[in-house]
Amino acid sequence: MSCTIYQNISIRFFRVGSVTNSSVLQIGSSGTIQGLSNLYNTGGYEQPAEEAEPIGESMEYQPFVPLAPPS
Repeated sequence: MSCTIYQNISIRFFRVGSVTNSSVLQIGSSGTIQGLSNLYNTGGYEQPAEEAEPIGESMEYQPFVPLAPPS
């Protein structure tokens, strides 16, 4: 089935609260949305980085922003 859609969209104010790696933001219609992921070595690295070492004695995760406790 072939379907042709003509649209005119006018947006005066648009706010996006959050965008993550797996988010899809769509305005209008799309017949197909295909995922695309590219990985580039822009630094020209030729070997893996050395293992990270923990800082201090505590291995407990401490967030930079205070989070609400799980409910």
